[in-house]
Amino acid sequence: MRKVFQADLQQIGEELIEMSRLVASAMDRAYESFANADIELAQEVIAEDAKIDFLQNQLDERAIDVLALQGPVASDLRMIVGSLRMSASLERMGDLARHVAQLARLRFPQQVVPESIAPTFKAMAELDIQIVGKVGQLLDTRDLSLAREIIELNTKIDELHASIFRIVAAPEWTYSGPTTADVTLTSRYLERFGDHGVSVARKVSYLVTGEWDPDISLF
Repeated sequence: MRKVFQADLQQIGEELIEMSRLVASAMDRAYESFANADIELAQEVIAEDAKIDFLQNQLDERAIDVLALQGPVASDLRMIVGSLRMSASLERMGDLARHVAQLARLRFPQQVVPESIAPTFKAMAELDIQIVGKVGQLLDTRDLSLAREIIELNTKIDELHASIFRIVAAPEWTYSGPTTADVTLTSRYLERFGDHGVSVARKVSYLVTGEWDPDISLF
């Protein structure tokens, strides 16, 4: 019975890593569709979000079965409960990538954001892609130095996010209401993507140490 239990725990861990891989691909392709007004790629990202949702449901059902049938305690219980919460964060990251692709589809054949601020969004997306890549490594290795790197990357995203709002609030901003909404929504999606990466990092830190790290305290 213990071997079955350990196999279930290993499978849950592997499914979390697979979710992170799918999310990384989703954000990479979502931003590409966004930057290039590529409606076909945007549609692919939107459709393939169902794979992430399916994997989350599968992982959660497996975790609930383990809770019901195995009665885990201590560190094993933390692992299972933490996995349920991490799968929710990863699923939400997939949703945010889908939202970026949906904006590209909505505004096709036009660009979603003005050319003057496109580099800021490119920088935010690149940081997000780095974050989710490190999340996958962290889930695989439990190397907490990666959690620190995720925090640092997310801080940069927060700074870029704040800069977008300063630009939109400035008197010089003369773009239409729909464009303003697109800009603020895109910035919010990219900012929240990073925050959910931090949420996963915080939970991994807790699984490894058994303590909440005050330096990873967004959630």
